[in-house]
Amino acid sequence: MKARIAGTCILLAACSLLACSGSSSPTEPEQPAWLTALIAQIQAQPVTNPPSSIWRYRYRGQVVYHRPAVCCDVFGDLYDAQGSLLCHPDGGFAGNGDGRCPDFFDVRTDETLIWSDPRG
Repeated sequence: MKARIAGTCILLAACSLLACSGSSSPTEPEQPAWLTALIAQIQAQPVTNPPSSIWRYRYRGQVVYHRPAVCCDVFGDLYDAQGSLLCHPDGGFAGNGDGRCPDFFDVRTDETLIWSDPRG
């Protein structure tokens, strides 16, 4: 009886180790510090309409972060992975951004929602 209980315990322990050791889903990249600071800055301001959001994409061979335009004549922002502003792909008076990345919406890939303002 003791041998059977010990064998069952060993089997359960081995199954637990196997289940925890190999995850089949890829891990998400760590959020950059500048992005955490940007989110905190957005949350310190009044809620926008529509609510602010930040999306991650691949664009022209690099990881980028897009904060879509939130209203009226306000530009949307496109940042590189280090937090440098690349361009304004949307928003502004005509709604077409600043013209420095006119192909963004046509060629971007790997869309991932990073953050959405929960207050909105």
